[in-house]
Amino acid sequence: MALINDKNIILIGMPGSGKSTVGVVLAKALGYRFIDSDLLIQETLGDRLSEIIEKEGIPEFHRLENIINLRINPENTVIATGGSAIYGEEAMNHFRQIGTVIYLKLSYEEIEKRLGDLKMRGITIKEGETLKDLYEERIPLYEKYAHVVLDTEGLMLRETVSEIISLKEAQ
Repeated sequence: MALINDKNIILIGMPGSGKSTVGVVLAKALGYRFIDSDLLIQETLGDRLSEIIEKEGIPEFHRLENIINLRINPENTVIATGGSAIYGEEAMNHFRQIGTVIYLKLSYEEIEKRLGDLKMRGITIKEGETLKDLYEERIPLYEKYAHVVLDTEGLMLRETVSEIISLKEAQ
């Protein structure tokens, strides 16, 4: 399973799947830049994610996230996306064109263990929706946009990074 496009690596997955943590370590190991799209959204809009979601509402947040993600066009960069980036079809198609999209897959049980307060974390979860509902809604979208699905269940950080590097080297 070799990477399709070597210019950038884009990490997608549920909140708590380790996209930002893996992304930073992977970028260092490859000598790439690192972009956290959630931080870019906060910087662009001038508020924390949770505040933006509260003020603007979920549909508007997804619209803004899509616009901001569409503007990301680096080279030799690891991009950690927000968990809800997969709701922006245009941005996800853009990411697929500028790099290799890797879905960091974890079980629901592991995600649930890792996450704390969903609202404080800036997760776009609708009123009355459970984390399990969100998980089941998003999995098909992560799988749809991923060039590579990497099951990280039980892997340590360095093992996940090594797996991605070995995929890159297999080209």
